[in-house]
Amino acid sequence: MAGSGIPSLKVDGKGLKVTIVAAQWHKQVMDGLIEGAKRACADAGAQAMTVRVPGSFELPLACKTAAQKADAVVALGVVIRGGTPHFDYVCEAATNGLTQASLLTGTPIGFGVLTCDNEQQALDRAGLEGSAEDKGYEAAEAAMAMVATLEQVGA
Repeated sequence: MAGSGIPSLKVDGKGLKVTIVAAQWHKQVMDGLIEGAKRACADAGAQAMTVRVPGSFELPLACKTAAQKADAVVALGVVIRGGTPHFDYVCEAATNGLTQASLLTGTPIGFGVLTCDNEQQALDRAGLEGSAEDKGYEAAEAAMAMVATLEQVGA
């Protein structure tokens, strides 16, 4: 099962400014992801703000812009497979775009974009009551951990 082997990052985010950029599709799933990311920031002592974009395709541009002022960014979205290739195009664009945004800005962007075959898989990862995983929390934690990692390597 996904989720096994999750590292314990023990993030110290005191003084960090984190921007959570979240898509609007699939409200219940997104609400869980956002709450998980906010909880991770609070647990680490970071200051978080949330902005919304229409969908996962729009995440890269908003995250790149946010990365110019934030210490870390968290990208949250969900794409559920349908009967057309649209799923593949949106997933690839979001993944490549977020990677480019992070590399171009030098700012960590936590990847919290769920790419699921069905709604139940998304709900299982959304950090809701009864969910097996909390990908919003994990994405925020990873972004904040990378701030410390980049400081260690001299960025």
